[in-house]
Amino acid sequence: MHANNPYALITGGSSGIGLELARLFAMDGHNLILVARNSGGLRKAVAELKEFDVDVILMSADFFGEGTAFNVFAEVKRLSLQVDILVNNAGQGQYGFFKDTDINRELAIINLNISSLVVLTKLFLKDMLIRRSGKILNIAGMVNEPPAPCQAIYCATKAFVESFTQALRKEVTEDGITVTALLPGPTNTDFFNKAGIENVHHLQSKELLADPAIVARCGYDALMRGEGKVLAGCTTEMIADISL
Repeated sequence: MHANNPYALITGGSSGIGLELARLFAMDGHNLILVARNSGGLRKAVAELKEFDVDVILMSADFFGEGTAFNVFAEVKRLSLQVDILVNNAGQGQYGFFKDTDINRELAIINLNISSLVVLTKLFLKDMLIRRSGKILNIAGMVNEPPAPCQAIYCATKAFVESFTQALRKEVTEDGITVTALLPGPTNTDFFNKAGIENVHHLQSKELLADPAIVARCGYDALMRGEGKVLAGCTTEMIADISL
């Protein structure tokens, strides 16, 4: 293990785009802190990453709950780990007309997709600013370009993430910090099942969905090149089709 190598903290790092990003960071020698709700998924992720000679630390955390992001940061501090790269990847949605959907779940999604991301970004950014180095990758989405019916809350949260990311990038561009937004199109992950979209007829063919490994590579390369924003995966026309 290379304990002195920098750590990349990835939320939602046990599967999908998050896990593929973890592979890319590990391949380049970055130690990892993987944060996710599912402890079983985290253990499976470690098994898949053991071929890389890096340290992998697991943190089971539910960002639906208030205060969880503060607790994750406190645990990183307790372990005396230096996070040089923050990847805010965790996110969920809920499919259905806004008039029919569960408001409590929507509030939890807002906490996950927005509040937790903002807290983690602020806390880790302060340390990065002291060192005058660091990278932040926020996963937004093409779904907010244009907004998608039946995903009103999810699309709005991802529009926030993109706007927040671009504003923050301009604030810290002279401070040695890279801030990048990855905007994936519909991708072959468990997102649709969790959001209750798995029965939409366009999703019966996985060929219509982007490969999470390819999406992750686009985001990783953009971050390492210092770019502000990158689109990866399907077109906005495809998103519109899936949304109805």
